[in-house]
Amino acid sequence: MNSSEMAAEIASILDSKKGIDIETIDVSDKTTLADYFVICSGNSTTQIKALADEVEYVLKTKFSIYADHVEGHGTNRWILIDYKDVVVHVFHQEERSTYNLEKLWDTKQKNADVAQ
Repeated sequence: MNSSEMAAEIASILDSKKGIDIETIDVSDKTTLADYFVICSGNSTTQIKALADEVEYVLKTKFSIYADHVEGHGTNRWILIDYKDVVVHVFHQEERSTYNLEKLWDTKQKNADVAQ
């Protein structure tokens, strides 16, 4: 499975568990950290944990793909799952609006800001 297919599969898993505002951002030409970021929100720490757990479970059992690193299970307000080429961010809505990764990695917005 290539990184594009993995990002699409992760977005589908998050959608099946009622993830909110799921976005896939291609960052391959902006950073060496990953090819894609998959970002989603949950309404509660319980839902955020369930979303992250489901991604890990499905990728492990269906595709034998294991996360390289996971952070955030202590608070369950922002869980990051690193699959090397795809990084998953599952946010509480408050944290998502605070960090606003979509704007940070959106080159269209950056180009518009530079033009002003």
